[in-house]
Amino acid sequence: FDLIHKSLHQHQQVLTVPNNSFAQAASSGSITRPPSSGEFATDSLFRTIAFSCALLIILLVAFILFEVGQKAMPAIGEHGFGFWTGTTWDVNKGIFGVLPEIWGTLYSSLLALLLGGLFGVSIAIFLTQDFIHHRLAMVFRTTVELLAAIPSVVYGLWGIYVLIPLIRPVAEWLHQEYSWIPLFGTDLSGPGLAPAALVLAIMILPTVAAISVDAFRRIPYKVKEAAYGMGTTKWEAILKVMLPTASSGILAALVLGFGRALGETMALAMLIGNSNQISLSLFAPANTLASLLASSFPEAGPIEVQALMYAALVLLLITFIVNVLGLGIQQYTMRKFEGKK
Repeated sequence: FDLIHKSLHQHQQVLTVPNNSFAQAASSGSITRPPSSGEFATDSLFRTIAFSCALLIILLVAFILFEVGQKAMPAIGEHGFGFWTGTTWDVNKGIFGVLPEIWGTLYSSLLALLLGGLFGVSIAIFLTQDFIHHRLAMVFRTTVELLAAIPSVVYGLWGIYVLIPLIRPVAEWLHQEYSWIPLFGTDLSGPGLAPAALVLAIMILPTVAAISVDAFRRIPYKVKEAAYGMGTTKWEAILKVMLPTASSGILAALVLGFGRALGETMALAMLIGNSNQISLSLFAPANTLASLLASSFPEAGPIEVQALMYAALVLLLITFIVNVLGLGIQQYTMRKFEGKK
């Protein structure tokens, strides 16, 4: 009985020591304490500012849509859906159609996304999968991101004076040898779709590369170690494990790059040729909605301004549809490859 009593007494002492220590620590305020009134006020102020900024963005978008839509209403009522399917833009006759511009916008943006997305994701793999030292990778990444700081008019001038003379011999050879292919059905006489798409691909490259690099770096290193532990080679681990795991972030990068390509104005206005036609040829001049707005607004009269506002609404709608589709594809890939709901 004495042994049992002594062991119980020791056990109570062991239990009371942490309680006393916790009580002392809590009383001294070194571990935890309730938030002060100043912290509550700071938190409430931050929440209010964040909510106000989010609401302000929504109101700003709604205001832009209202203003553009209000000025486009006369053209919408007069031209209707025929504005989407028309191929003639004649101010003197009052005939307006943007089908060639829609075609040029989507065609040039898709070509740029194909090139910029391919090189952007390849650069992200090269910089994050231990192909070079991390310090050298940082230099490469900074260099790629600096491309985003170059003004679009500089890209346009570079395309006119450097890129077009550089690719013209190749374009002429392709047209002479493979003119039966619709992609090479015309020659490159000057500005055209190919130089515009190449410059546009360079312009969206920093966006795609930077976001793709972040997507790869968010993957825990143990995922790669588990792939190597299963006996995969380096390229098998990259293509079959790392790339699907980072697919949601890569798709977000592609959607943002595509949105940037859809809205690019100055460089395309200088390089695409501003020709109101629909052609599959990479070397034919074309036009886009953004370049139509930029080139026509300075000298537009009241009737043409209404049509241009209608064209701006068309561009906004296309951008909105592209972002919604991209978000849906991103959510699907997150459920499929990352197990998120």
